[in-house]
Amino acid sequence: MTTHAEAEAVSGPLLRSAVRAAGVRCVVLGAVSTASTAAALLLPAVLGRTVDHLLAHDPAARWVWGCAGLVLLIGLLDACGTVLGGTVTAGSTAWLRRRVTGHVLALGPRADTRFGSGELVARLVGSAAQAGTAPGALAALLAALAGPVGGVVALAWIDPWLAAVFLAGAPVLTLLLRAFARDTSECVTRYQRVQGRMASALAEAIGGFRTIQAAGTADREAARVLRPLPELSRAGHRMWRVQGRAAAQAVTVAPLLQLSVVAVAGCLLTAHRLTVGEVLAASRYAVLATGVGVLVGHLSGLLRAKAATQRLAEVLTVPTPVHGHRRLPPGPGHLELRGITARHGGRTVLDGIDLVVPGGTTLAVVGRSGTGKSLLAAIAGRLADPDAGDVLLDGVPLRALRHDALRTGIGYAFDRPALLGTTIEDTIAFGLRPPSPARVREAARLAHADPFVRRLPHGYATPVADAPRSGGESQRLGLARAFAHDTRVLILDDALSSLDTITEHRITASLTGPDTTGTRLLIAHRATTAARADLVAWLDGGRVRAVGTHAELWGSAGYRAVFGAAEGVADAG
Repeated sequence: MTTHAEAEAVSGPLLRSAVRAAGVRCVVLGAVSTASTAAALLLPAVLGRTVDHLLAHDPAARWVWGCAGLVLLIGLLDACGTVLGGTVTAGSTAWLRRRVTGHVLALGPRADTRFGSGELVARLVGSAAQAGTAPGALAALLAALAGPVGGVVALAWIDPWLAAVFLAGAPVLTLLLRAFARDTSECVTRYQRVQGRMASALAEAIGGFRTIQAAGTADREAARVLRPLPELSRAGHRMWRVQGRAAAQAVTVAPLLQLSVVAVAGCLLTAHRLTVGEVLAASRYAVLATGVGVLVGHLSGLLRAKAATQRLAEVLTVPTPVHGHRRLPPGPGHLELRGITARHGGRTVLDGIDLVVPGGTTLAVVGRSGTGKSLLAAIAGRLADPDAGDVLLDGVPLRALRHDALRTGIGYAFDRPALLGTTIEDTIAFGLRPPSPARVREAARLAHADPFVRRLPHGYATPVADAPRSGGESQRLGLARAFAHDTRVLILDDALSSLDTITEHRITASLTGPDTTGTRLLIAHRATTAARADLVAWLDGGRVRAVGTHAELWGSAGYRAVFGAAEGVADAG
């Protein structure tokens, strides 16, 4: 479980990496923002000098033109800053999304188990977009800080007493900003977490929409998804109250400081220590020096970006599987599980499993629902790592294999395959090493998918999105994808469940026929599938209760009960 401290430790470097990813554009944005602030600091001095020249009836044309030029320059720099800020934010957001998406894909099923698909989508879409504003917000904040600092320096340049009066009240402003930063960070974090919970609930509802429709519980599910809405509202209102309170306090303190500076400037004017133009400049510099409202806005944006970055960091702190450097030696695909123990949700699902699948054989794994068959299949091909034990392929631990050696050595087919790719041919060829078109069609024939693919409008070139298909046809495409890649071990995790009996019989015959090469590990729910396997491993209570042929195990009433009485009687007949 990721701790808050771990996420905090990662969020800082991640934020700095996002700033570095923005590269030259971020530096240019900082330079443009700083130049705009410098021009804004220069404008009161030029304006004051212009007023003094006009009052003295001296030539002031160049000073008037100087004021106009500075106003134009500030407008141009602000426009450039807006454009650059948008490009920097877009680039940083894209970099963060690539970084987190790559990590999520490297995690594989672990990511969904840890966070849930809805929460991951919320972080990749919403949190990444918010975190992507960090480089621009940081550059704007640094430029905004230059305003108050430059204003104080300018006041000291006009007369040290002006700076002294302002600095006497500066600690109050510092305390206000510190309290605002603390409260805002807490509110934003809570708000984003509630958003994530709602996104997870929505993703679950979308995934089960057919069940919800069939049960007639759409209103109840909508209420469940929206249940955190009051909490979200409270967090949002508290966030606005914090920002409003900070702004109100700033509005209270800042005018007092400005009036103090102007009052002292007036006294100095009566004492002939300042000119009218310098008093005007001092009043403007007092406004710049008390620019807490601008700082509050930029600081708020940066804090929201930091909170979002921490949510991304929570994903990145989950360790990805570490792969070794070994390749597979020549071998028949001998798969061995040694002392496999796996826990889920505090419950031991697999307890000290020892299982050998001889190379070139087909082994079916059977057991009641909840006995850990799918978890065993995931561990056998290292889609998941056990809490204890090792899996070896031809004598090499899977942890020691290179990533490409592992994924080309062990293939999978699932009950609900994700059909990735542009066309049907792309879907079947999807993998590290795409097979040839001829191999794709051969695999489709082996999976009995070729007839319905050829009936599609453009055959194998039909876009996947435009290919109407049933659940069984989708499974056949998933099987074709698995068959198209020559792997030593093929693991079928309930990949025949949606097929009709005849198609299942034909595909099982292809898998277990005399011309079959490689090792097959089948998660079986039907006695007919188990009967055609060379061996059957019977899982019960997290352990392997027995290994043998289907005929040998059929004598046990407990084994027959795995398949149900009706099917058992039919198979026995």
